[in-house]
Amino acid sequence: MMDLQVNHAAQSAQRGAPRPPCSLRVVSSLALLVTLPAHAATDPSFDCQTVSEGSTESLVCADKTLSALDRKLAEVYSSAVARAHNEHPPVLRSEQRGWIKGRDDCWKTEDETVCVEQAYTTRIAELQARYALVESDGPVFYSCDGNAAKEVVARSFHTEPATLIAEFGDQVSLMFRQEDADGTLYRGRNESLRQDGARAKIVWGHGSTEMACERRHTAARPE
Repeated sequence: MMDLQVNHAAQSAQRGAPRPPCSLRVVSSLALLVTLPAHAATDPSFDCQTVSEGSTESLVCADKTLSALDRKLAEVYSSAVARAHNEHPPVLRSEQRGWIKGRDDCWKTEDETVCVEQAYTTRIAELQARYALVESDGPVFYSCDGNAAKEVVARSFHTEPATLIAEFGDQVSLMFRQEDADGTLYRGRNESLRQDGARAKIVWGHGSTEMACERRHTAARPE
């Protein structure tokens, strides 16, 4: 996977020392994501001998859970690249650069390890859902506010954490399942969908009014 593994040695510097420009660190990081090298089962997808002390990569190398997540992301990213070869515009690689920057900023948080682990798990789930790399349920069609024209189409994916992709008009939202006492709640950037049997309460867009929706039918899963 010559795209997620990129020369991690050049990616980050020690805490407190000036880091290379983001553009250089990200370019070096993306070079690794197309073919995985032969590493031990306990290693991440990059060479730990070349990373800088105090960098995000050094943290990943020192933690078995993070190392396993890094290998998993490299595999999932490679599968996503194969699915995205006809993608227009080609957003996958540019989004991955943004993800790497966000992961590397975890050193600013109170618990860097927790932040990095969450960054990996959510990115893996996002790619698996967006590029249909895991099993899914649905689609489910919701008619909202008694208006058949206000239709939301949702498909849930067997990711960890669980995800749902909803479509409303020409807009699409990826949502993650969250713990909730009042039904099954999925939350995206500015959207949410709370399922309660055949009914759902959906908010679409920041500050939007909640819509009361009812499930119309579930399409048969394609072979």
